[in-house]
Amino acid sequence: MSKQRSAKNEKMRKGTTTDNQSTGPVVLNKDGNVVIKIQAKPGAKCNNITDISDEAVGIAISAPPMEGEANAELVKYLASIFELRKSNVSLDRGSRSRQKTVTVSGITTDQVLAKLKGEMGN
Repeated sequence: MSKQRSAKNEKMRKGTTTDNQSTGPVVLNKDGNVVIKIQAKPGAKCNNITDISDEAVGIAISAPPMEGEANAELVKYLASIFELRKSNVSLDRGSRSRQKTVTVSGITTDQVLAKLKGEMGN
């Protein structure tokens, strides 16, 4: 019995070590696209990046959180920051939540972080 338990524990340890590679709000998924964890703040005066933490990127959105307006504005705003088409930016998860996951194609994680930090400084 103890060998089975240790084998299970070993599998669990291996699983957690692979998860440590994907820390931070901006990661690369298995398809090669960039995934950004976002803490949305709808109803703000203007669109801007409020903060970048280990958990998520805080983004204030000027659109109200009604009928997907804030989600559409978020995708449009991120596309303008990254200088990409809106079709390269898609909302993956969180259409009705403030915690969202956005997938971006055609850009690297380093470029995403640099552009987010540059926009935050403005």
